[in-house]
Amino acid sequence: MSVGIEIGTDDTGQSVHVNIEELLATRLLVQGNSGSGKSHLLRRLLEESAHLVQQIVIDPEGDFATLADAYNHVVIDAGDYNEPEIATMGTRIREHRASIILNLEALELEAQMTCAAAFLNAMFDAPRDHWYPALVVVDEAQMFAPAVAGDVPDAVRRASLGAMTNLMCRGRKRGLAGAIATQRLAKLVKNVAAEASNFLMGRTFLDIDMARAADLLGMERRQAERIRDLERGCFLGLGPAISRRPISMKIGPTKTSTRMGTHSLLPMPEAEPENLRTMLFAEMDIDPVQAQHQPEPQPIAADELIRRIASPKPASETASAPDDVAESDPVDIEATIVAVLREMLADPNSAFQADALLYQDFSVRCRMQQLAKVPLELAEFRRRFALAKGGILDPHEPRWQDLLQAAAQLPEDMAAPFLQIARAAMEGSPCPDDEALGRAYGTRSPGRIRRLVEYMEKQGAVVVRADFGGKRSIGIPQLGLSTEAE
Repeated sequence: MSVGIEIGTDDTGQSVHVNIEELLATRLLVQGNSGSGKSHLLRRLLEESAHLVQQIVIDPEGDFATLADAYNHVVIDAGDYNEPEIATMGTRIREHRASIILNLEALELEAQMTCAAAFLNAMFDAPRDHWYPALVVVDEAQMFAPAVAGDVPDAVRRASLGAMTNLMCRGRKRGLAGAIATQRLAKLVKNVAAEASNFLMGRTFLDIDMARAADLLGMERRQAERIRDLERGCFLGLGPAISRRPISMKIGPTKTSTRMGTHSLLPMPEAEPENLRTMLFAEMDIDPVQAQHQPEPQPIAADELIRRIASPKPASETASAPDDVAESDPVDIEATIVAVLREMLADPNSAFQADALLYQDFSVRCRMQQLAKVPLELAEFRRRFALAKGGILDPHEPRWQDLLQAAAQLPEDMAAPFLQIARAAMEGSPCPDDEALGRAYGTRSPGRIRRLVEYMEKQGAVVVRADFGGKRSIGIPQLGLSTEAE
């Protein structure tokens, strides 16, 4: 299932889409000088995909905290917590699939790098059962993966660089998809930038950055001048999630904005010079109690913030009435699960996709059916999808209980081919061929299927018989049944 969001429009006014499923597998690099519209682009990407995928934003300037006003993001003000607490939150975020903004605004550069490294490493080291798909957006990535040593200690730089390298180079298998933005490619370490397969290049002026951007976009050097002429908010895009050929686009509007707003001209004050002088040099020993200012918000205790991550704002607060009805009716939820699994099995490629991508597809389909939240966690989905590939869409039916008990003695990944064989035995049908068993097992290798059947026979789960004509039948001792010869 292709899941696309509209990111903007091209030169002809046609919509330009980003395939989120493909983006999760191939990562994204955004480059543009200050004022080119990088943050606006990232905000548009985050807003449009907020309902599709878990989001983690590493925000060094506090620009994205306002997303929490319109979406279910949890803002973590890093200055209020120590390193172990930040690492704990990173682990809990993966477990509970909470979308968060890590606000580093209150920290100095060295502390920002240390905090981001601890947070990213904790997410990277999460248990395998928590490897859910997540979009990890890092703004000002050159701060966390600098190409040259700066004023920070070498140990801090190595830790931050190692965390960013893990995110971009090894994060895909753990469900982490990096989307990084930088002002200058020359400031970003090359092995981090090189792992991205999708590129969005905004306005830039230095020759070295234009040349690198043109190379990444597959453009000739003489075409690099085009990057210098881009307007604010316009980008050149390329990549499997965007377009197979370089495409120019203007990023669409956003629903939220930064707290600072845009930098536009304001009328100058009309006060007389003498009045201005009076205001500037007035008595300065004002009683602090009398000074009018907004009180500083009290920091949230780490335990309380972790509790919020584990129990995010209920979807019913922001969902429409049909969502509430769907979530409160278990019969409808189970029927939806069965319908969605049936739709997924209709796609012949689904048998060979990774669990993380399948779960992302399942999540999107459930939301399209107006469920307020995904009804299955990854581990339970993996089991249900394996049963569905074996022909059992509803495991609660009494007629399947003996069959499921027989399958319990085998590893989980072998359940689907075993169930196909067992169902054929129950129905008196011919034995499934190697191609059918391969689809259930997720392989196109006949050799792996032969070894699979041999393993099941050694475990006592099946008994294989072959006649002189080469026809095969497989018996299930625990059920006392056998398939027809095929």
